[in-house]
Amino acid sequence: MREKVFQKLREDILKGKYKKGDELVECTIGKELGVSRTPVREAVRQLALEGLVQIIPNKGAFVTGISSQDVMDMYQIRARLEGLCASMAAGRATKEQLEGMEEAIVLSDYHAGKGNYEQVCQQDGRFHELLYEASGSRILTHTLGDFHQYLQRVRKASVQYRMRVRPSNSEHREILEAIRQGNSQEAEKAAYGHIANTIENLKNFDIEKVLREEMK
Repeated sequence: MREKVFQKLREDILKGKYKKGDELVECTIGKELGVSRTPVREAVRQLALEGLVQIIPNKGAFVTGISSQDVMDMYQIRARLEGLCASMAAGRATKEQLEGMEEAIVLSDYHAGKGNYEQVCQQDGRFHELLYEASGSRILTHTLGDFHQYLQRVRKASVQYRMRVRPSNSEHREILEAIRQGNSQEAEKAAYGHIANTIENLKNFDIEKVLREEMK
């Protein structure tokens, strides 16, 4: 129960339902979710460990969320971890995972041509999730999956930036081909470069504004 409450609260914070400075009131949240205060209290403590919430003694628990600097830091870390992930995938990816990544690229191209950027974002997420799984590392899959969730609003804005959609998908193709060929060095280079280009793309955005907006 605590894990379910934690996942729901984290999702609500990252989607913007709870904004920076909002207080998380245990009894109110418990009533909304139909649970007692205990799992809510435990979930809030876990959120505090992740840095999304600050617990102030005798006052309460308040949302801190993530800042634009947090976003840039996570992308810098993600660039290196995804490079490692792609390198490992070059020797471990299954036929099904490769086919799934191929399908995600094809569908992303299709939806980009139709201007369906919500679907492009979904396929972008699917490609990266399959890449993480293809590494064969539970640790990397979990860590990068968390980053992906933390960055979902910024990712959505970035993916919907029209000048970035086609190049991003071409970079996915480069990663996939290197993995197919079992070339770990090229796979690492392509994956690192992909996230590095995303970081450059973020300079087109007011990240703080994106973080304040709720996902539509």
